[in-house]
Amino acid sequence: MGTTSEEGYERGLGSRQVQMIAIGGAIGVGLFMKAGANIAKAGPSIILMYALAGVVIFFIMRALGELLLYRPVTGSFSEYAREFLGPFFGYVTGWTYWLMWVVTGMAELTAAAIYIHFWFPSIPQWVSALVFLVVLFGVNLISVKIFGEVEFWFSMIKVTAIIGMIVIGLGVLTLGFSDAGDTASVSNLWSHHGVFPNGIGDSLMTLQGVMFAYLAVELVGVTAGESEDPEKTLPKAINTLPWRILIFYVGALLVLLSVVKWTEFSAGESPFVHAFSVIGIPFAAGIVNFVVLTAALSSCNSGMYSTGRMLRDLAANGEAPASLGKLSARKTPAVGITLSVALMGIGVVLNYLVPEKAFEYVTSVATAAGIWAWAMILVSHIRYRSAVRAGRLRASSFPAPGGAIFSWVALIFLIFVTGLIAYDKDARISLYVGAGWAVCLAIGWAVLKSRGPRAADAAPEREYAAR
Repeated sequence: MGTTSEEGYERGLGSRQVQMIAIGGAIGVGLFMKAGANIAKAGPSIILMYALAGVVIFFIMRALGELLLYRPVTGSFSEYAREFLGPFFGYVTGWTYWLMWVVTGMAELTAAAIYIHFWFPSIPQWVSALVFLVVLFGVNLISVKIFGEVEFWFSMIKVTAIIGMIVIGLGVLTLGFSDAGDTASVSNLWSHHGVFPNGIGDSLMTLQGVMFAYLAVELVGVTAGESEDPEKTLPKAINTLPWRILIFYVGALLVLLSVVKWTEFSAGESPFVHAFSVIGIPFAAGIVNFVVLTAALSSCNSGMYSTGRMLRDLAANGEAPASLGKLSARKTPAVGITLSVALMGIGVVLNYLVPEKAFEYVTSVATAAGIWAWAMILVSHIRYRSAVRAGRLRASSFPAPGGAIFSWVALIFLIFVTGLIAYDKDARISLYVGAGWAVCLAIGWAVLKSRGPRAADAAPEREYAAR
């Protein structure tokens, strides 16, 4: 039986589960499905874009890692924003990260229902979405151990699929077997109009889509309060991130674009499905459809997990109703999870009313919300390092290389990506949604400040320097 953290959670996530949650967080629908559109736009240079974004993600995760080992808490992003930037930023970060996962949960339920439609076209899309919602809701209510075990196997399927694709692709390249053997060559990476066939500008415009693919990699930080041994498991999970990016993104794309020339990929089709089809593997579409279904369910499962923890952290700081801060007898934030799942149920309604548009309707805000969470991690880290240099706080046992320098670099990069989103007329809607959300948060904060006693300032000051 697991121990209990200072927040009341059961420390039920072992090293095996934390490691696989970290791996799974770096592999999602953004790779399995969205990469096709990015390849069609950027050609072979998409590999460089994923590598560049991966370096920045590593900077973000090392900044988060230093904060987590300074003070491991489940509400990590909002807690650090609250401590280093003030209550308002903690409030905004907590609610924004919660919204990101609720919206992502709707999108993933919709995606999962679409994938089921591939095999069972007679089943209404909303029925599949509802079944998945109820099953994952039950998983998250039972215990954190069950959540961790389900996520472990979801991630294992994704990892196995990508490794299998890489091994098969290398076999085609070196041994020349299969239908693709005659045309497969590493020279495909530069032979068809160069590495940047559509220009550097078009390649850079794919960065917003690439960053979407990395959303959820920060989820390992939310597990901090429920990890059995955060001092060991969290640094290991974060330090292996470069290898995961190198293998599962850069490696997989290198092999894909060597086996099949980039001009054959298109938006709306999984590049993995297409590559398997060209190689001549039987039932390729069905195999990849199962893997992508797993990826969608994994993301939704993680969303339910994180939303409950974020709501409890907000409630503990007087920024959400107190009932959302209660733990069940099984040490799970059942009330918060239930509220989040109820709102995710809007996705089921959309699947009933407008099944052909549901996915498009619920994905516009995810990237902007994710960028905000990453930015808050970086700014909090910069402020933390300043406090350490001034002797006000103790140093973390897991310092980020380069101190705050790389956090500044990553922050500038995120601002650049936000500019790309604003420039793209199709992606710009996410900023409009973000502006509307900001207005809602401002109104909510004004209501909190107007209460007596002031709920927004209700959380007691905490001193962590002595810990």
